[in-house]
Amino acid sequence: MLPAVREGVPNEAEVAAADVHLRNVVKTYGGVVAVDDLTLEIPRGEFFSLLGPSGCGKTTTLGMIGGFETPTSGTIMLGDQDVSRVPPYKRDVNTVFQSYALFPHLDIFGNIAFGLKRKGMPKEQIASRVTEVLRLVDLPGYEKRKISELSGGQQQRIALARALVNEPRVLLLDEPLGALDLKLRKQMQAELKRIQQDVGITFLYVTHDQEEAMAMSDRLAVMNAGKIEQYGTPRDVYERPATRFVASFLGASNLIAGKVVSSGGAEFAEVVLAGGQTVRVPAERVTPGQVEISVGIRPEKLLLEPVSEPAAPGYNAITGQVILGTYLGVSHQYIVKGPADTELVVYVQNLGATAPTLGETVRLSWLPEHTFVV
Repeated sequence: MLPAVREGVPNEAEVAAADVHLRNVVKTYGGVVAVDDLTLEIPRGEFFSLLGPSGCGKTTTLGMIGGFETPTSGTIMLGDQDVSRVPPYKRDVNTVFQSYALFPHLDIFGNIAFGLKRKGMPKEQIASRVTEVLRLVDLPGYEKRKISELSGGQQQRIALARALVNEPRVLLLDEPLGALDLKLRKQMQAELKRIQQDVGITFLYVTHDQEEAMAMSDRLAVMNAGKIEQYGTPRDVYERPATRFVASFLGASNLIAGKVVSSGGAEFAEVVLAGGQTVRVPAERVTPGQVEISVGIRPEKLLLEPVSEPAAPGYNAITGQVILGTYLGVSHQYIVKGPADTELVVYVQNLGATAPTLGETVRLSWLPEHTFVV
């Protein structure tokens, strides 16, 4: 049974029960720093994702946990065991790669049973475990199939079954859905989450796909240039990004420069945006003494309204000019030139309302509590 989703970083009890501990881990290649003083705790039984762009250090971090890379400095622990210099085959982890790495000369049974046979497990027990794990990945009765007879999605499940049959402490997944088409990838996201909940094993998932990480993770860490920029639940990181990079990488964000003009003791701080318009932001999101900030609003939080209609009371409101409209099926995406010529993205559901015209002046409004600050 998975623990309940929690906001923020693990508490002391969670750290004690963590499956993966990284302490001040550094990895360099020559003079290039790939992972820079990384410290991280992954609590037992969570679906945890390392999310970031190519070259940010997430795959290198996964490789060091799996034993395929050796840290230049720092400590990597699985439970209470220091595995920083332990070879992969002596670590209680298994890895699922994007390429699957299945053996084409073996049937499905042979692929899944490979690790168990190397351990010397009795044949009857091997057969039982293979049958059980095939049922888990929803491919019962596939024991005698050839790899060449399987679809990409089925091969991905067999690779997952081969890793799970060894009952590792931690399962490492290096962008395993990257080779699948969009529809199948979304199906497999749900399947991976279901399987992780069924087995209760810690999953450490590496991806550059923000939506994928959001859909599956109990918690995630956003990496950039070898460092973790933010750590938390998907909701926490999305709703309250801590840095400009996180705000722009995890979904679309609108950022407007401004200056804090009042914040002492009130629920909301007042911010004068570039261009002179004033908005309110939750005071607890402004660091004491902070003046120069960027106000952030997600595109789906914005209401696009005609300026001729009265503004909703209590909402922030700014005006701008529509410069682009794009039909996306379930919604329209509009680009609005706002304060100081900042281009703002707005998502509007297609509910039959009259669409604004290009060049039209409109009002963008949103609840102050939906505002974040970076």
